[in-house]
Amino acid sequence: MKNYIMDKKSRQERILEIKKKLLEQKKQILIDAGILLSNFPSESNLSEIGDIASQEIDRSFLLRLRDRERKLLKKIEKTLEKIENGTYGICESCGAEIPIERLEARPVTDLCIECKTEQEEAEKLKEG
Repeated sequence: MKNYIMDKKSRQERILEIKKKLLEQKKQILIDAGILLSNFPSESNLSEIGDIASQEIDRSFLLRLRDRERKLLKKIEKTLEKIENGTYGICESCGAEIPIERLEARPVTDLCIECKTEQEEAEKLKEG
């Protein structure tokens, strides 16, 4: 029984470390988003077709980058909420406890490795 309590405590401490890392990652994404917005290519009177094309490529790249960051930010928010309400580390598919090593490697995961593997295999079957 004593080892179980120590294991739970150790897991909880490790989850708090994950939370700290997620908060730092969230902060950095928000800082970077502000920098991206300030450097976003402005509409200007470009006369050469090459300049216009180059500006559109830059704009498209920045929008894709911001979209990925926005999605990651939503996942981080969801994860932080789960940590707060005590449901973090529980697989959303099967209800099993996700090993702490997986959570440390992929903090925003909401599936255990078995369920994630099944999900990916199902997606491959749909594609093929």
